[in-house]
Amino acid sequence: MHRRGHCDGYGTLPTEYARRHGPQSRPPEPFGRVLDETPRMNKTDLIEHLAAKHELSKAEAGRVLETLLDAIVTTVKKGGAVSIPGFGSFKQHARAARNGVNPSTGAKIKIAAAKLPKFTPGAGFKAAVDPKAAAKKAAAKPAAKAAAKPAAKAKKK
Repeated sequence: MHRRGHCDGYGTLPTEYARRHGPQSRPPEPFGRVLDETPRMNKTDLIEHLAAKHELSKAEAGRVLETLLDAIVTTVKKGGAVSIPGFGSFKQHARAARNGVNPSTGAKIKIAAAKLPKFTPGAGFKAAVDPKAAAKKAAAKPAAKAAAKPAAKAKKK
């Protein structure tokens, strides 16, 4: 239920919407909101999956997951990289200091440098998520190699 005076995302108050469309109708969802339920997995679901897949108790699976996450965080925090072939790599990314503008006042401000974690998905992960793009890329790769061979022979002569 809407709070009194709360905007519905279309610039009209709920009372105005009800007056125009009848008291039983609800305002439409704002554009861009996900209406269908997409599959999601949180940490608890992941622990349950690990426990079921490897015949572990949930406590053991939780400790395994915590150990894995702790190892990744510790390594990246120290400036190292964690690479899991076929899945991706975690590394530290340095963002340089820069100048910005405070949007409310318009004043120029200095934004400090920051170290951020960065995940780069591997080829296997990308192919699993979007097989069509992976097939397209694989088909383009031999064509690029074939075009590069005559060019390389021409340079040798």
